[in-house]
Amino acid sequence: MKVLFIQHDHVSPTGPVAERFRERGFETEEILVVPEDQFGEPNVNFAFPDFSDYDVIVPLGAPWGAWDDACIGNWLTPEVEWIRAAVSSGKPVLGICFGGQLIARAMGGSVAPAPKGEIGWTSIWSERPDLISNGPWFQFHYDRWQLPPGAIEIARNPVASQAFLINNSLAVQFHPELNAAGLKGWLDWGGDKKVLEDGQDPIVMMRQTEAEEADARARTFALVDAFLDQVSGL
Repeated sequence: MKVLFIQHDHVSPTGPVAERFRERGFETEEILVVPEDQFGEPNVNFAFPDFSDYDVIVPLGAPWGAWDDACIGNWLTPEVEWIRAAVSSGKPVLGICFGGQLIARAMGGSVAPAPKGEIGWTSIWSERPDLISNGPWFQFHYDRWQLPPGAIEIARNPVASQAFLINNSLAVQFHPELNAAGLKGWLDWGGDKKVLEDGQDPIVMMRQTEAEEADARARTFALVDAFLDQVSGL
């Protein structure tokens, strides 16, 4: 079996999510939408592959908005259509942060800037702890979705909806793929300034992530297992 990871920017780690897929017998493939040398001008053209060549699709996060056609519409609009076709066909899609927002938009919901962003390790309220634990999970987002028709919300917190099911797909607002190495990449590419603007200390956040990494990895493994066993239909 094969799983395709959509990396929208060059600092989108697959981390323990990909690790667990490999342990479950999947061949992992990664494609990069916006290369490093285009990071400052991300409105590139990109041809998405035939999703039927893969058993699972995992669109990852991005530093841009899933609503921002003016900034990234050259590839965002095609990806929304691509995700709609995949989810509608019953293809299992595990959408992470921006990727989850893509599922919401593609299936008739919406995405917009939230009144408040979330950065750092955050507990959520899960109605399906057999699928998603209460965390803490790492968050780094400024937008939130409105649920599409037919979706079943299974987790939330006071800031934003955190997870929903639709067809054989699961959208999560947080970052189960995040580990210390991934956070370092985000901080090095401008995330440190966003953390400081949020009134937080990026050095402490890194140390906290290092301390949380083993437990977070176990939570992520359990999430991937539940997605494959209870949601994907594989």
